[in-house]
Amino acid sequence: MSDFNPIHLWQRFLAAPNDSRGKTLGMAFLVSLAAALAVSSASVLLGPRLDANREAERRARLEALISETPGLAEILPGTGVDSMESLIVNLADLSLADELDPAQVTELAPEDDLAGLGARPDLHQVFVARDGRDLALVILPVAGQGYASTIRGYLALGADLNTVVGLAITEQGETPGLGATIQTPAWLAMWPGTQLRDENGEIRVAVVRGGSTTDYEIDAITGATRTSNGVQNMIRFWIGPLGFGPLLEAIGEGRLP
Repeated sequence: MSDFNPIHLWQRFLAAPNDSRGKTLGMAFLVSLAAALAVSSASVLLGPRLDANREAERRARLEALISETPGLAEILPGTGVDSMESLIVNLADLSLADELDPAQVTELAPEDDLAGLGARPDLHQVFVARDGRDLALVILPVAGQGYASTIRGYLALGADLNTVVGLAITEQGETPGLGATIQTPAWLAMWPGTQLRDENGEIRVAVVRGGSTTDYEIDAITGATRTSNGVQNMIRFWIGPLGFGPLLEAIGEGRLP
């Protein structure tokens, strides 16, 4: 019995006709193997760099949010963005996750879909800041349907989880000069100090025409009723029972994080 010689086998493989079935399948296997090894090696070698890039992106997003939201920098304890903790929360069961997964959603019935989203993403990245052991700030991502676009932003709440510290609109495609006013500093500056719920826990925050008269109200934008209603409904949905309501309750009771 002759000794096994891989070099001779390789030479015979290369000498085989290019259109032979064996050589075609063999080359396909080798290419797949090489690709798998390349991907695996890249994952191992680039893993730390990817993690660093994700952290840099998170930090840049937070710094932009802090700088663009009126009054937010003043309430942050210690070193600002460095005092904030990032949590990825599954709203379906309030468990914590390692990464976001846009495929995990909860379909919303029309009567429950106040924000006009159709489906609620289950996983969300929220930010929590503490002053020592005391809660100082919670920042929540929010989204909802406006007049001409999906409106996205961040809602910052104070330690009582009921007082608005700031609202930042990060994405909108509303009518220039009308609905697009929701992204202007002047309109956003009206939000700090607004109360979300009354003493009975009922959601009262509203964007109203004719001028605000209570701590629950914000002035609507003239000529942009549907955009104003869109922002109101967005906020009400996300602080409600199908949004971050259960999470805020858990944080307030010290159950999470």
